[in-house]
Amino acid sequence: MPSLLIMVIGACTIELYLHDPDTLKDKRSVLKGLLARLCKEFTISAAEVGLHDAHHAATIGCAIVSTSAAHAQNLLDHVVAWIETNRPDLDVVDHHIEIIHFSSASGE
Repeated sequence: MPSLLIMVIGACTIELYLHDPDTLKDKRSVLKGLLARLCKEFTISAAEVGLHDAHHAATIGCAIVSTSAAHAQNLLDHVVAWIETNRPDLDVVDHHIEIIHFSSASGE
């Protein structure tokens, strides 16, 4: 009998201002550490997705797959709050969260 599969994807872009980097190499080092920590702390996927050539600005993207929109929203809200609280070397300039719902029938 077919069953309904429900999948929710939470995606977030976060614009950052970086206080300290003098070079793009410095910026990439800061972002590499941040992205690794976010992936470990929150079990998400994260990457630099924009403003690659700006020394003091970056856009990162984070994503999670869940079965609950509330869980995905809550987790991504916590990611933004964690950066604001734990990274005084960075300012969150802006962020945008989008929740995408997928459903399909599955024959098990």
